[in-house]
Amino acid sequence: MAFLLPLLLFFQAPVVPPPVAATPIAPTPNIASPVVPAVDDNYALGPGDQVLIRAIGIDEIDGKPVPIDRRGNINLPVVGQLQAAGLTPDQLEAAISLRLEKVLVHPDVTVSLAELRSQPVSVLGSVGTPGVHQLQGDKTLFEVLSLAGGLRADAGYTVIITRQIEWGPILLPTAAPDSTGKFSIASVNVKSIMNATNPAENIHIKPNDVITVPRGEIIYVIGAVKKPGGFMLNDNQSLSALRILSLAEGLDRLAAGQRCKIMRNGTEIPLDLKHMLAGKIPDVPLKADDILFVPASGAKTAAYRTIDTAVGLTGLALYRIP
Repeated sequence: MAFLLPLLLFFQAPVVPPPVAATPIAPTPNIASPVVPAVDDNYALGPGDQVLIRAIGIDEIDGKPVPIDRRGNINLPVVGQLQAAGLTPDQLEAAISLRLEKVLVHPDVTVSLAELRSQPVSVLGSVGTPGVHQLQGDKTLFEVLSLAGGLRADAGYTVIITRQIEWGPILLPTAAPDSTGKFSIASVNVKSIMNATNPAENIHIKPNDVITVPRGEIIYVIGAVKKPGGFMLNDNQSLSALRILSLAEGLDRLAAGQRCKIMRNGTEIPLDLKHMLAGKIPDVPLKADDILFVPASGAKTAAYRTIDTAVGLTGLALYRIP
């Protein structure tokens, strides 16, 4: 009988069915399900936002999007006009519930964001996704730049912030009003923020700010060098031909150093790097967007291909080597 005991216990044990995955309920045909933006709990509603409001027992409040007008108010049946701007969704829930206590016992109200339009900020220039982005709460300059896809490789070292004067002047030493007096404009050194040498420049961004990231000043080296590419200039920096050549790690063994060219604004300036390296002629300064081309000796077709590649990479109009 001893061997039957486990078997009897098995059959006497209650059978617990396995958990059943919830089947999502399909939305009603021909009725679009709103896509609710993801925001943090401290997001403050503002004019232009739309909220979804549901109140159990109040059929007139049926969950349709309710716009917040430009004065920051909403109008609801039974509830009436109510200030919504500046409140979080939870705070708006509490305010509506307080109004509904006149007609309901323990009103059950939910508020969610249907559409976010109140905190636009424009990010322009050399960022991953330039355009209009929503702040969705309190954001710093670099958080907004990250929201816009971060800085591109061709971004310069300065970011410009333009702010409506209603928010007050930008709290930076570089801030100054524009000629109309309607905007405050300031610039920020990207390098100092990234290196944490001046974190105070990572200011908080306000709605309707315009953040501009100008393209950096670059000098390009292409052709028969060991490290071809573009080299970014720091603020007020200039580079000479020999300095940029050293950044490109020098000529390779096939370089025709005496037949180099500087391409500048659609013109070609002959340059004898071989004599310059030997100290027989003086070094020359290069300007932003200059292209130092170093041909390979006896390889015209290779030189043509190099120029074609440079056009594709830099987007500049370049001349082929004759």
